Amino acid sequence: MIDETNLDSAIIAALPPGKVLSVTRHGRTNWSTGYKIEIEGDGGEEKEFFIKILDCERADEMARGEFECQTTLMQYIPDNVVPPIAWGKFAEDPTKAFYLTHFRYLHERLPTTQQLLPIVKKLHSSSASPTGKFGFPVTTFWGPPPMDNSWTDSWEEYFTRKFRASLEYGQQPHGRDEELCELGEEFILKVIPRLLRPLQTDGRSIKPTLCHGDLWDANVQIDASTQAPVIFDPCSFYGHHEMEFQSMRSARNTLGQDFVTTYKNEVGASEPQEDFDDRNALYSMRGDLETVGMWPQWLPLLQHVKDEMRRLLEKHPDGVAGFKGGAVKDVNPISSL
Repeated sequence: MIDETNLDSAIIAALPPGKVLSVTRHGRTNWSTGYKIEIEGDGGEEKEFFIKILDCERADEMARGEFECQTTLMQYIPDNVVPPIAWGKFAEDPTKAFYLTHFRYLHERLPTTQQLLPIVKKLHSSSASPTGKFGFPVTTFWGPPPMDNSWTDSWEEYFTRKFRASLEYGQQPHGRDEELCELGEEFILKVIPRLLRPLQTDGRSIKPTLCHGDLWDANVQIDASTQAPVIFDPCSFYGHHEMEFQSMRSARNTLGQDFVTTYKNEVGASEPQEDFDDRNALYSMRGDLETVGMWPQWLPLLQHVKDEMRRLLEKHPDGVAGFKGGAVKDVNPISSL
């Protein structure tokens, strides 16, 4: 627990000059604790800040990842994210780290699809990878799990890397699941190439688009002063924009398939369009695996993942060799947004 009397000197240095009036708890996860900091500036004005304290493995990388994500999102949707201020290690205990931003009063309710959709569309349509590749400049974290964002020209390669890591992470709380491992290898060999390789072959292409990366109920609220949606806690990457919907397939989340359907109707699905639902199922499986890794009480999701693997393996038994793509178009709708 921290208060105004024991703020680390690195945090004090990151704040504007002034007197710290109060430090109060504001939110918590298994790997971080949030606080509101009130200060009185040298000119007598009062200001409020939010700080996330991370006390876990790779805390400094997590703090930096969030800072870089928020900084990048600010370039494209500045009215719907909170500007980051700083990140750093504690001076007195370098195993701890912090992420500092402005404090915003938020209503804990979801925006409507009509409010959120234009923001997501703007992010996807206006952003472009600085390298033209899939990835991100730094490691980002989907909760505790790190995401290897090494740059690559192949979306199939990028996603397969993430999926393999998720298979391992999802087994950590309960031990090795031989059935899952066996299914996973066949799935990686057949289904992932079948669903993702056609996105970038035979004249088709997808633009590496900036994704928030963890867009679900808990990370979207309404700003009390502007009444505009605010999204936070990103795990960003430049990738296939449909990956943004990875958490929306699950019935446990309110931000769900209605949003996905509306987005698809207004923006269009990547070619081959007939694979859209299967790709959505594929992307959501990665999120389910990591949910089990973070929250062991969600163990039943592993059975759901296995069932989905079997369903898609039965549907695509020949892997990429079974793709019949002669009738699809050469232009991907998202590339012309």
